[in-house]
Amino acid sequence: MVERGRRGLPPEAGTTIRSVSWDGDDLSGQEHHRVEFVDVDMTEATSSRAVFSECTFRGVRFNVSTHTESAFLNCTFVRCSFFDATFTGCKLVGSTFDDCTFALLKVDGGDWSFAALPYADLTGTTFDGVRLREADLRNTICARATFRGVDLSGASLRQTDFTECDLRGSDLSALDPRAATVTGAKIDFSQAITIAAALGMDVG
Repeated sequence: MVERGRRGLPPEAGTTIRSVSWDGDDLSGQEHHRVEFVDVDMTEATSSRAVFSECTFRGVRFNVSTHTESAFLNCTFVRCSFFDATFTGCKLVGSTFDDCTFALLKVDGGDWSFAALPYADLTGTTFDGVRLREADLRNTICARATFRGVDLSGASLRQTDFTECDLRGSDLSALDPRAATVTGAKIDFSQAITIAAALGMDVG
């Protein structure tokens, strides 16, 4: 599997947008490549089919924003806030998150493969039908979160905390229950067989 979060420094930004307010703005259709956003307020902003590629977001507030079929490709997020943000059918492939907050984040569908969220606190968040293939979730706290129908194949799940997390319908083939916390997690019967096999049990 490819290690995430080790690509060195973020890509050099061609443009810097600093300390502006896009509060409540509609960003639909916008395209940004290698732009650095610093202390930008995107509270309650909306976007549809917007594209941000190799951009860096520092201290950006995405609070209560709504994004539909937008793309944040190979982006870097540093100390950003995603309080009550909603991403529907979005692509965040290869993006890296560092010291961000995610309270009440809701993600419905979309592709977050290869995303790096190590040490993130995803307590109480919702990921429904999301592709998180080969994502880096090492030491991530997913307590009381909802990960329903999520593709976690090839994901790094070492020391991930799934306490009381709803994992039903998700691909748990990469989960070693001896190297993660799964106390009180909700799983279905087929997942129980997968986990039993991971523990070396002969199911049948």
